[in-house]
Amino acid sequence: MPTDKKDKKKEEAPPPPTKGVYIFPNGDRYDGEYQHGSDGSLERNGYGVHTTTDGSVYEGEWKGDKMNGRGKLTHPSGALYEGEFVNNQFHGQGKYTWKNNSFYEGQFNENKMEGTGQFTDTEGQMWTGTFRYKAAPGLRFELKMN
Repeated sequence: MPTDKKDKKKEEAPPPPTKGVYIFPNGDRYDGEYQHGSDGSLERNGYGVHTTTDGSVYEGEWKGDKMNGRGKLTHPSGALYEGEFVNNQFHGQGKYTWKNNSFYEGQFNENKMEGTGQFTDTEGQMWTGTFRYKAAPGLRFELKMN
């Protein structure tokens, strides 16, 4: 059987990311990996730290100039989210800790606690079950016997 000898265009791999610091016009600062888009714009891709002028800090993975992958977002209030991001939103498995040290650990869907998870209050008491954004019908209290 004859082989097809047509030239096939090789898919060009994007150039490796560059590391550096970029200060945005509003004063935000990005320190990490980036690439230049086809129009010459800077696109955050890879690992980096973005600090806003109000004190929010995201440290983690970027893809397509958005928080995508694993990362940590610290709010000026002291609240903290660690986990998976998709298109700048908490999405997937993660842990959100409030300023008072209570926390939720479990599934997130578009910035909402949604799915199986566990809430631990300020007294260390744990509640497990299925969370539906602001509601959590049927939560079970986890009794610790010491």
